[in-house]
Amino acid sequence: MIEEFFAYWQAKGFLVFLRVFWFFIFFEFTRYILIDYIVIIYYTIKRKLNQRNWDLARNALWVEKPLVSVIVPGRNEGDNLFTLVRSLSEQTYNNLEIIVVDDGSDDQTPLIGRSLMKSGMITLFLRNEDRGGKASAANLAWRFAKGKYIVHLDADCSFHFNAIESALIPFYMDERIGGVGGSLEVRNGLKNLCTILQRIEYLKTISLGRIVTSTLGIYGIISGAFGVFRADVLQKVKGWDIGPGLDSDLTTKIRKAGYKVHFEPDAIGLTNVPQTFSKLANQRLRWNKSVIRFRLRKHGGLFVANEHFSFANMFASAESIVFGVIFNILWYINIFDQMIHYPRELLFIFPMSILLYMIGNFIRFFVVLALSHEDFQERLKLLPFLPLMVFYNGFYMRVVRTIAHMSELFFWTSYKDSWNPRKTSVHARKMNI
Repeated sequence: MIEEFFAYWQAKGFLVFLRVFWFFIFFEFTRYILIDYIVIIYYTIKRKLNQRNWDLARNALWVEKPLVSVIVPGRNEGDNLFTLVRSLSEQTYNNLEIIVVDDGSDDQTPLIGRSLMKSGMITLFLRNEDRGGKASAANLAWRFAKGKYIVHLDADCSFHFNAIESALIPFYMDERIGGVGGSLEVRNGLKNLCTILQRIEYLKTISLGRIVTSTLGIYGIISGAFGVFRADVLQKVKGWDIGPGLDSDLTTKIRKAGYKVHFEPDAIGLTNVPQTFSKLANQRLRWNKSVIRFRLRKHGGLFVANEHFSFANMFASAESIVFGVIFNILWYINIFDQMIHYPRELLFIFPMSILLYMIGNFIRFFVVLALSHEDFQERLKLLPFLPLMVFYNGFYMRVVRTIAHMSELFFWTSYKDSWNPRKTSVHARKMNI
């Protein structure tokens, strides 16, 4: 059977192969393998050449040693607060004030938060008695923050000992940088199959993918789980708007204000991910709706030539639309093309498609391994699970993404998401944001 399979494709020749798998070859292979390799080589060389500038910037940071405000908005996060605070106490950069905002929790968060403030482990604990949503909580913390830089964290995260220091250094390398995103890895990545696949996904799309987009100047999402911002820039863009999609929305506002954004792979945070595929689907439905709501609707003006037009911002916004939405549509067109024009050959086409994507996953993961440092052996253990990423990314995530795009495009369902309180969603809908 295997010999027959390869004999079939050998007999068909390259042109037929190209005709059948045009989507993978011209789009996915080009974007996610060829371009990635070229950019990563360039990034690695540039990083080494810039080592002296990095050292000088680090020295400048320590000479000034500015106050940094760490803000932690959240709801029902009481069980996570101590782990987060302990992680922050172990940071190499320690001129921090920590502000925790409880957004109407109904667990032990108020008791735990006030206890942490009383013991001096955090600087300030604030509480919204009526839930206002994550943006409301973040803006409340920001109004009380006194630091030159604002670090926005999720309560369920912890951080490598030098994460905050590494995230601050880029500001001293380029004064045009308004925000820096940290790298996120999965803390509960060995819990079960669901978390293992997400761990691989995070390594490829965040640790690797954002190095590429940042190097190309089209980095579009500073993660809310670990983002650092200049306080004066936040003031100019007026903080966080109502979400979901807070991360990409704020990043876009910073770019539109004329500032650069930067991804720093050495600033590493660890986060817990959903442990079931149903909870994961709910999370990704929310994330993917924001592409339609913010990229196409709220910030659609990035594609219009005016006095604020910028090719970098246009490409940054287009990147998420093209690779998130249009590529998704092209994949379905490719599948229907194969079914209509090659119905009798599907028994050969489907296995070859899986093989191509499997090879692509291994090639891309080799870059992840090459960029690994002390955790190389741990990442190496993920190799046996790479073949499953074909079904995880190629089918499961694609279906979730399609549902999210269609439901938001035609029914504006993000405004009905329970992730935000109804009152804030109603207000956002009236303001068309």
